[in-house]
Amino acid sequence: MNIKQDIIQRANHIFYVVIALALCIILRLMSVQYFKKDLKGRFWRERVEETLIRRDTIPAMRGNIYANDGSLLATSLPTYVVSIDPTMAKADYFDKKIDSLALLLAQLYRDKPASFYKNKISEARKDTSRYVLLNHRRVTLKERQKIIKWPFFRSTPKVAARGGHLRPYYERYHPFGQMAERTIGNLNAKTNRGLIGLEASFQPALAGKNAVGFVEVLSGGVRKPVEDGPDMTPEPGMDLYTTIDVNYQDMAESALRSALEKYNAAKGCVIVMEVATGEIRAMANLTKQGDTYVENFNHALADRTDPGSTFKLATMMALMEEKAISLDQLVATGGGSATYNGLGIHDASRAGHGTITARQVFEKSSNVGTHLLMRSYFYKRPDLYCQYLRQFHLTKPTGIHMKGEAIPVVRNPDMKGWSKVSLTSMSYGYEMQITPLQMLAFYNAVANDGHWVRPVIVKQIKLANEIIEDNKPYVAPEPICSPATIKKAQQLLRGVVEHGTAKHINNPYYAIAGKTGTAQKIVNGKYQVGKYYTSFIGYFPANNPKYSMITVVDSPQGDNIDLLYAGAVAAPVFKTVADRIVAYDYRIHAPIRASTSQPQSTTGTIAGYAADLHTISSILNVRNEPATEGWVESTAGGRWKARSTSTDQVPDVRGLTLRDALFLLENRGFRVSVEGRGKVKEQSVSPGMGIEKAAGKAITLTLG
Repeated sequence: MNIKQDIIQRANHIFYVVIALALCIILRLMSVQYFKKDLKGRFWRERVEETLIRRDTIPAMRGNIYANDGSLLATSLPTYVVSIDPTMAKADYFDKKIDSLALLLAQLYRDKPASFYKNKISEARKDTSRYVLLNHRRVTLKERQKIIKWPFFRSTPKVAARGGHLRPYYERYHPFGQMAERTIGNLNAKTNRGLIGLEASFQPALAGKNAVGFVEVLSGGVRKPVEDGPDMTPEPGMDLYTTIDVNYQDMAESALRSALEKYNAAKGCVIVMEVATGEIRAMANLTKQGDTYVENFNHALADRTDPGSTFKLATMMALMEEKAISLDQLVATGGGSATYNGLGIHDASRAGHGTITARQVFEKSSNVGTHLLMRSYFYKRPDLYCQYLRQFHLTKPTGIHMKGEAIPVVRNPDMKGWSKVSLTSMSYGYEMQITPLQMLAFYNAVANDGHWVRPVIVKQIKLANEIIEDNKPYVAPEPICSPATIKKAQQLLRGVVEHGTAKHINNPYYAIAGKTGTAQKIVNGKYQVGKYYTSFIGYFPANNPKYSMITVVDSPQGDNIDLLYAGAVAAPVFKTVADRIVAYDYRIHAPIRASTSQPQSTTGTIAGYAADLHTISSILNVRNEPATEGWVESTAGGRWKARSTSTDQVPDVRGLTLRDALFLLENRGFRVSVEGRGKVKEQSVSPGMGIEKAAGKAITLTLG
């Protein structure tokens, strides 16, 4: 054997030895992991899997969504998983505190006795288990405030927490329940990303920045950060400050729900918008689901349909802008039926209106009259008519800062499907698809003296107190038409309520201007009599517009078709909401004349909280207001003096409103019953009696 062969043979022997050793190591590892058990009878591979190091994401606190008055519309409430590392505490501390901790855990979860929790933690300590999940139920923030004072969880300058751990998770919560649910939106349960509404539209701002790092996955799935640095600290999301007014939203939803239930309608919506700024104060959307109505689709933003007769305002304004008609000219509508190029045109009134003025054509919503006025001018100029629709901002989305707005479909001669009768149908609101929000923006421009304002629903985006984005009102640089046309359009809308199809909502307290719209629904490609999309769009007070509004009731049902038109269905919803807003918004009304005289003497004592009285005096421009702070009462000379509200005595609540009286009494633990109406006239337990002596007594308040 030569040297070369000897070297090769030795190398082969070494190779086989290395392979054999590797196989032995692998077999040993497999034996330990899959066949060997520890003293507790667990396979070692199970022990290893309990303490894996993994990359983990700690979610950021999602930003809040606020109403315009600061009320919370959506927020994230934390819940916590409770765990413990039983190896951290020294023996003397563990033996001294374990019984207390076990008892507290049993009282908290109420599912197992204290002995169960003591044995679970003690066994884990003997087994040197690093972290133990104490219970699968997450605890609330209120419960967490108690837990951090417990043994093993308490941390002070002198005492460090000894093993207790609370891992936060965030759940979205709507304080007002289903109010404006579709507008606010919701989250994907798995990804925690916004699905719809404002939650989806402002996902990047609301979400914040998650923290990403390595964690140790321990027994029961508990995750312990391996490192603690800036990368493991999530950045909270920003807050949205919307223009929604919760009071207006409630008014809109309740009025809409009542109408939908009354007419067993399929769906509906209400939008309330401030005329000058375009700020949306309410956006209610309800859809029938079984026997109830829910917010599961944003009809105001995304539901395109034929607007019907509300579109006649655009037709009349285009004619007036061209000076093609006079509002006092006569129009022979005959018996309320006509035919043009094979298209049947019919008025809602079966008897027709005969010969009426152009003004009455609009007030009575005559399709035949609208057709005749259009025929006299625009039938030979369809491009010019379509140009006016673009000028009125009816052919493009409003651009509201919210996802989901549908693109309007308004035909023109260059589009496929344009026919010899398209202009006729369009003149009174057919052969087009427009959303309620887009129609409202047009009417709002008329209320705003021709200045088109973009609707806005999020006013500011803030990070803590820092304004990140401030959405100022956007007003189109050019008015939609001349001042003369706007003035006539406003007169026409007043006439609809005073003399026309909406005269039932006319009232002596404030003026409403608006237009009814009743569009036949398309079923299987054909317009169906008795299947209607009803709407009313307008503004109030008409002499000095503050709010514009659209109300929609889709597919109302009833035995009498004549009672399913917009004037009977949608217009009353408008008035109901408007009535409540006018009663609520004191700024709509003329200010009360300032007076320097002292208040007239009244029966009984007048009392209240000084800060509230300051606010009332400021709003009503009354000069007589308290010069002191806290709880006060009036004197015979019309002055104010402080009233004692000692916490160890029964307070004197005479002269207070019921709200203030309940605040003082119930905060001291008294049960209160009420008789009558008005302010507190008498109380059954004398003021000044010691709290201990009066403890357990029920107090009856007599109002008058």
